[in-house]
Parts: sequence; C-alpha cells; structure tokens
Amino acid sequence: MEIKKTEQATVVKHTGSHYLVSNLPEWSLITCVLRGKLRLKEGVTTNPVAVGDRVLYESEDEGRGVITEILPRKNYIIRKSTNLSRQAHIIASNLDQVFLIVTLNFPQTKFEFIDRFLVTCEAYKVPVKIIINKIDLFTKEYDQSLEMFRHIYNESAGYQIIEVSGLKSINIESVRSECRGKLSLFSGISGVGKSSLINSLDPMLALKTGEISDYHKQGKHTTTFYEIHPLSSGGFIIDTPGIKGFGLIEMAKEELSHYFPEMFRLLDHCRFAPCTHTHEPGCAVKAAVEDGSITEERYVSYLSMLEGEDKYR
Repeated sequence: MEIKKTEQATVVKHTGSHYLVSNLPEWSLITCVLRGKLRLKEGVTTNPVAVGDRVLYESEDEGRGVITEILPRKNYIIRKSTNLSRQAHIIASNLDQVFLIVTLNFPQTKFEFIDRFLVTCEAYKVPVKIIINKIDLFTKEYDQSLEMFRHIYNESAGYQIIEVSGLKSINIESVRSECRGKLSLFSGISGVGKSSLINSLDPMLALKTGEISDYHKQGKHTTTFYEIHPLSSGGFIIDTPGIKGFGLIEMAKEELSHYFPEMFRLLDHCRFAPCTHTHEPGCAVKAAVEDGSITEERYVSYLSMLEGEDKYR
C-alpha cells in the first residue's frame, strides 16, 4: 500500500472547490481539494477552509494534493454571512495585521461599518490600522471631516491612521514599510480603492480596478476571490472583495465594550461591574462621553451594537 507524503502549507486562494496552497514564505503553488470529511465537519461557516489557514495536505501526482487537516488558527476575521442558511463567513486567518481601507468621500465609508470591523479585529486579536485613501481628492471643504475622523479614531480610540492616495502614489512607502515581512489583510467597502492601492505597493501585481460612476454610490466589485499576493518588497497581502455590511457574531453583549479601546481603559472606574454603560449610575464611560474624551459617534455605534445586528446584516 502506497504511503502518501503529508506536508504543511498556507491556503493562498480559494476558487470554488479548489484551493491553492504554498508553504510560505516560499512561493510554490499546489492545487488541492478538500477531503470530504472536512467539508461536512464544519457547518457553522460558509467556508470550512479560509485564506491564510495553515493546513496539512497529502501530495498526489502532477502537483496536486488533498487537504486532510486544518491546523489551529491564531486569529481570524469573521462576519455574519449574507447567506441566511449559514451562520458566518471567515474572511481570512492567521493575520499579522489588517489594514481597513476607508474613504471619507467618493464613496463615504460609514461609521457603522468601520466600528463593527474594528470591534471584530479587537475581539479576535487581530492588530488593525486604518488607511484613509484618495486624499488627492480632498478639498478644503473636507478638511473638517478629516479632522473629525482623526479625532474619533486616532486621538480618542487610539488607532494608527495612514493617509494615502493609491492612484497618485502618495505616502505609499509608509504602507509598503508596514507590510514587509508580514501577512496583511486589506479590506473595506467596494469603491475605496483597495486594488489601486495594492497596485501602487507593487505594480507587478496589476490587479483589476474599477470606476465609480456616481460619487454618492459605492463601487462595483473588481476583486472576486480572497487571495494572497507576494509583494516584491517583502511580505504578503490578502486582497478581498468589497464588503457591503459587517454583522458581528459570537460576541456577548456584556463584553462588547471591551472591544472599544477607549472604553476598555475605563472599565475599572465604573461603580458597577459588569456595567452596560447605558443606565447605571457612576458609569465612567458615560462620564467620558459627556466630557468628550469618548466621542459621541463611537458611543452611538456601541449602543447600536447592543440593540442587535440583524438590521446591519
């Protein structure tokens, strides 16, 4: 009886029933299929194997293999699926960092989306940074919006913000430096210029980009699969299709405030524990909202998440 060789690799692309894997940081692609038992095993997600997963596979002839085991994930990004027959979709796993790409206009990224994405990163222990793209389109009338965004997410919440233009290659070296030696996920709503930004980081990738015909509408999808790309300057990036909504999953309401860094810093100062930060007397979070050290925008997002996620699914 032939004994098949078992090897370890990272899933770099999923297309239909086939997976491309490579033993990163080496870049040698092998096409694999998923063993039937694994397909049936995990029923709570739409994808039992995600891009970024470390897997074991058995080699077969002609550079093909069969995935036999999914190794434990150190972290992952997950959201409620739009497919109502399943609970959730895992966007990617085993990430060194995530870049949430936002635009303040052309199109506008809503605070609701940003906050749900950031909360998920905090809950699943994924380091996250915010990139504001298309700064070449900013005019004086948008200066106030930019200052407000910086106050909400950098000064108050503490997230690193990098301001760039993928189209004009402004401040791209800062992003390129952050990516060296790491596996980084790039995500955001449709139309924020993820593919243009990635092409600026490495023009050899030549990812397909799209246009926005109406500045008040979101762009169309140009990325159709979750996929890892090697950067010639070092590191690997995951490009993702644009996301319209981001529903939370597997998150207890009494723990939700733990995933807002500016609230988490104050939890020990509330009179009651646990505190929902809604009606309790002696709440340090509510006091911080009143004095402006926690922004009203983030507090409103928090209250919205407490109410439930179905409306944002």
